[in-house]
Amino acid sequence: MDTDLKIKVEQVQAGVPVTVFHLSGWLDAQSEDQLLQEARKSYDGGARFILLNLKGVSTLTSAGMRGLQKIYKMFTPEGQQYKVAYVKICESPPQIYHVLGITGFLQNIPNYESRQAALDSFEG
Repeated sequence: MDTDLKIKVEQVQAGVPVTVFHLSGWLDAQSEDQLLQEARKSYDGGARFILLNLKGVSTLTSAGMRGLQKIYKMFTPEGQQYKVAYVKICESPPQIYHVLGITGFLQNIPNYESRQAALDSFEG
């Protein structure tokens, strides 16, 4: 089993420009910094909406969840938490969806079954 995190970044024009991170492997303490560096690079490059495609993620640890929370804080402007979703998740495998659900992540970060449904939900 491949434990290294792989990140493929894609730019998509939806209702707004969306940066899509296709993640595969383990999202854990070893890969948290890699994910955050990639997110910071995108944010500094002008990205304001991000879709995290978790289809290929096989393991999500507490450090991985901390990384997702930091991305949420990075992309969500102060005072906008309940107005606009700047960060969304799609295609979570059942075991990852379960972890996100029981930890409360899905209360703040919307999850979609398909990449297209998530992209369609972004509005300008």
